[in-house]
Amino acid sequence: MIRCLAVDDEAYASDIIATFINKTPFLELAGTTTNAFEALAMVQEGKIDLVFLDIQMPELTGIQFLKICGDKCKVILTTAYPEYAIDGFDLNVVDYLLKPISYERFYKAAQKAQQIISPAEYEVVPAPNKTTDFIFIKGDTKNKFIKVDYNEILYIEGLKNYVSVYTSNQRIITYQSLRELETQLPHPPFYRVHKSYIVSIDKIKMIDGNALYIGDQSIPIGDTYREDFFKIVREKK
Repeated sequence: MIRCLAVDDEAYASDIIATFINKTPFLELAGTTTNAFEALAMVQEGKIDLVFLDIQMPELTGIQFLKICGDKCKVILTTAYPEYAIDGFDLNVVDYLLKPISYERFYKAAQKAQQIISPAEYEVVPAPNKTTDFIFIKGDTKNKFIKVDYNEILYIEGLKNYVSVYTSNQRIITYQSLRELETQLPHPPFYRVHKSYIVSIDKIKMIDGNALYIGDQSIPIGDTYREDFFKIVREKK
């Protein structure tokens, strides 16, 4: 087992990585932290094999962390900023994950790490598929859950205090966060395209500049998500 540490100054981001680690058979979650100095201490004590490390952190950046920890562990960078990729690879990182991170992409990076850290145990195994084709969404009252088939979901919109899930025949309001739903949905077909929107790529009718259309609904494509989104679109050609 590869002992892993998730480091991000935003707790929800490290929680997503922790969820991915826990569902990956050859990884073991050793901890999560929002404090880069705490993470560095754990690495220097020899307790960690692999760190999933955010770059933009206060007090100690991911690049500074890499320079200090040296060869004591392997590192996979996690960030919303692609411009740091060259610096990361110059410091011999295993991989570079751009947020928002899908489990499929996470798994590929984890396999790279496994091949380096535990080569005798490495084997090419496809990422586990979800065994269900539906999700239970929390309703607007306690202990109310609505079963929704994945193929019925058109898009999901995050608003200030709640989230709207739009299906082919209804709108479901839930107090689950957009981040929480994002980790529960399969990739593909669901992708984050904006800080306030997740869409089913199968339901997109047209893409025009910085917007996509599902039915008559125009949905903006955010700057943070544009590069990854159009990479997915190009792969579908």
